[in-house]
Amino acid sequence: MTKREGKFDHDVVVIGSGFGGSVAAMRLNEKGYRVHVYEAGRRFEDNDFAKTNWNVRKYLWAPKLGCFGVQRIHKLPHVMILAGAGVGGGSLNYANTLYQPGPEFFEDRQWPEGDWQGALAPHYAKAKRMLGVVEQYPAVGPVEQLMRDAAKDLGVEASFRLAPTGVFYGEPGKRVPDPFFGGEGPDRTGCTFCGNCMVGCRVGAKNTLMKNYLALAERRGVTIEPLRTVTAVVPRRGGGFTVTTERSGAWPGLGRGRKSVSAEQVVFAGGTWGTQQLLHRMKHGGALPGLSDALGRLTRTNSEALDGAVAVSVPDEVGLAKGVAITTSFHIDERTHVENVRYGPGSNLMGALATILVPGDRGLFARLGSLVRQAVRAPIVSLKLASLRRWSERGIIALVMQTADNSLTLSLKRRLGGLLPPALTSAQGEGEPNPSYLPGAHAASKAIAARLQQASGVQTEARGSWPEVFGIPLTAHFLGGAVVSTSPETGVVDEYHRVWGYPGLHVVDGAAVPANPGVNPSLTITAMAEHAMSHWPRRGEPDERRPQ
Repeated sequence: MTKREGKFDHDVVVIGSGFGGSVAAMRLNEKGYRVHVYEAGRRFEDNDFAKTNWNVRKYLWAPKLGCFGVQRIHKLPHVMILAGAGVGGGSLNYANTLYQPGPEFFEDRQWPEGDWQGALAPHYAKAKRMLGVVEQYPAVGPVEQLMRDAAKDLGVEASFRLAPTGVFYGEPGKRVPDPFFGGEGPDRTGCTFCGNCMVGCRVGAKNTLMKNYLALAERRGVTIEPLRTVTAVVPRRGGGFTVTTERSGAWPGLGRGRKSVSAEQVVFAGGTWGTQQLLHRMKHGGALPGLSDALGRLTRTNSEALDGAVAVSVPDEVGLAKGVAITTSFHIDERTHVENVRYGPGSNLMGALATILVPGDRGLFARLGSLVRQAVRAPIVSLKLASLRRWSERGIIALVMQTADNSLTLSLKRRLGGLLPPALTSAQGEGEPNPSYLPGAHAASKAIAARLQQASGVQTEARGSWPEVFGIPLTAHFLGGAVVSTSPETGVVDEYHRVWGYPGLHVVDGAAVPANPGVNPSLTITAMAEHAMSHWPRRGEPDERRPQ
């Protein structure tokens, strides 16, 4: 790391600006590196976010169709994935929920040797300070009491807690100078509890990465280039890498705006989907043939399901849409974690994914038959429940996660005999089969529905999702596939997140997470990135990390 000034366009190129990429950009800049960040999505100021998620051009990510929003949706044979887009990555549309996982996460056999819970503890603390974590949601209301009552009905009230959130709870709507970083960060506005955290916070209360890591990094000299998709990372003769990008959403043959830069080192931080896709293509195409054959293995979904409860009309006295996105949680058993989730008034688009809850332990035709029978048995109620009118004000989403040891294996498959570029596909992986539904999610949804009906007097039913009807779970937390490991036989990166065989390449995002945390993983991704960056030498100084 003693290359002379000017040999490369950048000392470090960071691909992606989510939790891992933002930590890398800021911390490496602090250590004297010239850092440039590429982000496929656009830059958003607070007022740029959609007012509701019906504004699909500002909400959904489909750049070839002119949609440059914050919400990515990807589909694999075994899972449908919700992810983020834009400068700030998943922090723009995540639910600002920052749990630290329990000891079972660190006991997974995939971790490299050592006490990782102890090693990461100071980095979790640092991540909490940077992300402005408030350990307990402060605005308790009817929904929070309803969730406590549902936990009580399930016999697990002792596990109920108010969620830790990354939000500025100042005077609602009042703008004040930076309250977090001694005035070095941006001005902030107190949370108004509008509920639209996952559409994009127009208030300025949500502690997105543009309010902390990225804001500080840019002020200190890091450059960020939005709307650029990295298409290739190729080793250069004599050291370093050539990084090639094109305009996000460009159609073939219509001018892609392709360009290349050189960098001594490259950090992959494009989120699990983006990082895996790029690494698979580089390995498959021969640019990085030495990548570990473990690439794609131990891809995790956080063993997740998204179900919930919906009323036939708005239970006004309950106020389902008022608050931040996630406010409480409880454990229905030792490995199954349940959270309530909300969108704000008017943001009803994602309700299109919801449908009748069907038994998940039956075959496809039995599930479809159950759906039809329930709809025919009560057609008027079914139509009211399916309506998207004021959906966010009529329901509670149940986000359910597990620490279960299950996984998928991702790989590339040819399309149309090679006429189209290869695409990611999935197969069941190591450990238990990745579940297509969670019995605990169904039980929790029914308990929440019963309590909502009792509290409001409005008929309420537990709800599932259309993907689940077809045996495909939904996850908002796609992880793994390029995991930390003791050797290249068992993973893609070493304990310092250096790619095995290519120590100038690094994976610093959710793809490196080796196990299902069973909680929202953003804090863990941030802590793992802080740990990795803490071991980098300062620019020009000796590297004290163990050689591969």
